[in-house]
Amino acid sequence: MRFHFLFPLVFILFANAVISADSEFKMETLAEGLDHAWGIAVVSDNEILVTEGVGRLRRIVDGQLDPVPIKGIPPVFLYPDDLTQGGLCDVALHPRYNENQLIYLSFGEADKDDPSLNAMTVIRGRLEGHNLVDVQQIFKAEPPRKTAAHYGARILFLGDGTMLITSGDGFNYRDQAQTLDNHVGKIVRLNDDGSIPDDNPFVGMKDALPDIWSFGHRNPTGMALGNDGMTIFEHEHGPQGGDELNIVNIGKNYGWPLITYGLDYSGSLITPFTEREGLEQPIKYWVPSIAPSALAIYQGDMFPDWKDNLFITAMVPGDLRRLTMINDKVVGEEIMLSELGRLRNVVNSTDGSLLVATDGPDGKIIRLYKN
Repeated sequence: MRFHFLFPLVFILFANAVISADSEFKMETLAEGLDHAWGIAVVSDNEILVTEGVGRLRRIVDGQLDPVPIKGIPPVFLYPDDLTQGGLCDVALHPRYNENQLIYLSFGEADKDDPSLNAMTVIRGRLEGHNLVDVQQIFKAEPPRKTAAHYGARILFLGDGTMLITSGDGFNYRDQAQTLDNHVGKIVRLNDDGSIPDDNPFVGMKDALPDIWSFGHRNPTGMALGNDGMTIFEHEHGPQGGDELNIVNIGKNYGWPLITYGLDYSGSLITPFTEREGLEQPIKYWVPSIAPSALAIYQGDMFPDWKDNLFITAMVPGDLRRLTMINDKVVGEEIMLSELGRLRNVVNSTDGSLLVATDGPDGKIIRLYKN
């Protein structure tokens, strides 16, 4: 079923800059009835993979949702009282997917030795028809935790074939984001088979895990590689306020919880500092929080005035935002969609359109395009 809408883009003044808005976009619904849609991977012009938080991997082929989920997905840990936490999260294609059909999935997984614990895990497997085969674990966040929140779980391949994986702070373990002997509040870098690159920043350092790329993160749920092939953009949830957009560089400390622009949920101070020497500053932050959930950099030709713009989906209250950049600084912000509720993901499609996933038990995949 498809629904078509026409939306004029509006002018918004922000940071003394006006975003040009001389185009219009349409929307169509590609799929609906998805139970907490999370990850999207565009396979080809006519095929899309979508994860559902409840543990299903689905195909959209020629604009139609395949009713049969892909088999071979491992059991996932999903917190029963909050289906937005844990479960099946991101899906990413191997850079040479057309040759090897390898895909990567991140998810919450119950600990095999102690079911009261869980961890964010990443697997890879080969897609054969409706089956995922040759499944192997390539990453598991250590140590396992009791909480069912703040998994991170975003996967991004870099130009050299290595991959970044975000790992959140588990909500109750924030102080560990500042130590290097764990995966709490970290971004890790791996080779495509899960091995550790020799040029990672903490390889050979005592009491440091060699897969760590950067640290001091809270709950990083969005990553995108700039169109220059080098700049890594990342966003993460703050507490009560203080959501951040960062440019992530090798070995850097992004400050959580030593610095933040947010407050604890009780309203009390987490720290009196918003900046300290040696700790990286965000290129933008949001107070109050918007709960950013995914990040894409527009790469297509369908909307020339969107080129190199950052698109962010947000869950509170729920919108799609377009950010313009000059010299790695945000100079404009536009709220494009706010009537669809909580949004979980945004990705580029092969034809220059954007795909947006709505959150919830009746999630949809919406395509933004123009004729």
